[in-house]
Amino acid sequence: MSDPANVGSGQEKLVGIVLVSHSRAVAESVAELAKALAGGGAVVPLAPAGGTEGGGLGTSAELICGAARSVDRGAGIALLADLGSAVLTVKALLAEGDELPDGARLVDAPFVEGAVAAVVTASAGADLDAVEAAAVEAYTYRKV
Repeated sequence: MSDPANVGSGQEKLVGIVLVSHSRAVAESVAELAKALAGGGAVVPLAPAGGTEGGGLGTSAELICGAARSVDRGAGIALLADLGSAVLTVKALLAEGDELPDGARLVDAPFVEGAVAAVVTASAGADLDAVEAAAVEAYTYRKV
């Protein structure tokens, strides 16, 4: 269910990224970090979907769907989730089939490192498969 206003309207077809967290502050902070580290590439459509509509901790299908629609540029959408119920909410939305735009995909990756890798890769104009692969590869990042 892509937004026809975005597709073919002269906007560059970039992979959109949605960061789904139990906390609005966490989702917004990770989005800010990922954008800052992406450097000089294209401006990736990126949206946080954290917390509930009332600002509490939790996940919201409505916020996730709204964020996904806002980043849809016709090249697919990578959804990264932080914890259990965020993952389950995204999976439920994908199973329903008509709530999220076409090409939306849950990416199994670490939340912070995966988000940075996804945004950096998408900013280079990569397709959804490459964005997912970069985010998933973040599982292998060693810190010692």
